[in-house]
Amino acid sequence: MKFILAPDKYKGSLTGREFCETVALGIKKVFPNAEIVNRPLADGGDGTIDVVADYLNASKVSITVKDPLFREVTTQYLLSKDKQTAFIEMSEASGYKLLKKSEMNCMDTTSLGTGEMIADALEKGAKSIVLGIGGSATNDGGMGMAKALGYSFLNADGKELEPIGRNLGNVKEINQDNVNPKLSGAKIQVACDVNNPFYGENGTAKIYGVQKGASDQDIELLDRGLQSFAKVLQSTFNVNVQNIPGAGAAGGVGGGAVVFLNAELASGVDLVMELANFDEVLEGADWVITGEGQLDGQTFSGKTINGVVQSAKKHQVPIAAFCGSVDVTIDDMQQMGLDYAVSILNQIGNLDDAKAKTVENLEMASYNFAHLVKLSKD
Repeated sequence: MKFILAPDKYKGSLTGREFCETVALGIKKVFPNAEIVNRPLADGGDGTIDVVADYLNASKVSITVKDPLFREVTTQYLLSKDKQTAFIEMSEASGYKLLKKSEMNCMDTTSLGTGEMIADALEKGAKSIVLGIGGSATNDGGMGMAKALGYSFLNADGKELEPIGRNLGNVKEINQDNVNPKLSGAKIQVACDVNNPFYGENGTAKIYGVQKGASDQDIELLDRGLQSFAKVLQSTFNVNVQNIPGAGAAGGVGGGAVVFLNAELASGVDLVMELANFDEVLEGADWVITGEGQLDGQTFSGKTINGVVQSAKKHQVPIAAFCGSVDVTIDDMQQMGLDYAVSILNQIGNLDDAKAKTVENLEMASYNFAHLVKLSKD
């Protein structure tokens, strides 16, 4: 029997690697000679950096950059051993996790630090960069990121503007004279799992502005600023960012990356599965086992399990999901393409109790599942 273990993390209680180790223990009690292949995954958000380090044969590079409020912060990104590939998490430099709640205001935050990480990777020789853009604290249309790579943004008087959200509407000209020459030789992929447009009712400011500290008045100003900025991008680069699904991701960094970095937007889990050579390891598999903290209606909006299902179905390998909780119907489960789904909880208690017993409950769920598989074979 060959089992592929391909989970996301159980947020707050178990890493993907720990999930694999625990599930393997349960399976081996029933199939001691089973071939078990560990492929922990992620969807490009927080924590992805730890998952892809092994797949890239990469080490962490420490660098001091500007945080969302232009303060110095020491952070890290991944660079492969051959220095050809980098994995950068935007949240490490421009994320809300770097701010106190009282500091959150995307009118004044910048993606500059993210651009500084990209510039450093290019300087070290990276020819391929994967950029995860989850967890951002910004709404600057990618201006800060672009500034770090040599672009400058000018107002009507030709004066350079600070790359923050409140200045979007003041940009009248984009100067490209000092753009980093190494950009043109790099392939940049952006892990993007939302389809929000640049501006409008479903745009980045109106959908995500509140959680980034913007008032109703700020949101209107930011949205108008993004509309104005989009016109400047159109006239300068001949690209209509509003027509790009996902351009509104990370406060407009999705669209900004396409324009300024010539980047490709792609599903985060698809990018991680590509790095993990996931399709190759599926050959000859009897089961794929995946999992995350909660299986619900959000699971199939670009989350890890969705990517696993799509890939496994192509290879006609059945899929089981072990989750902390399951909040879907049988019809939902069938529509998702799952062949088996179970909540690992086996007694009533609070969330802290459940987290404390995660390993014990997951091993039991794995053992029980393996017995069912054995019975079906016998």
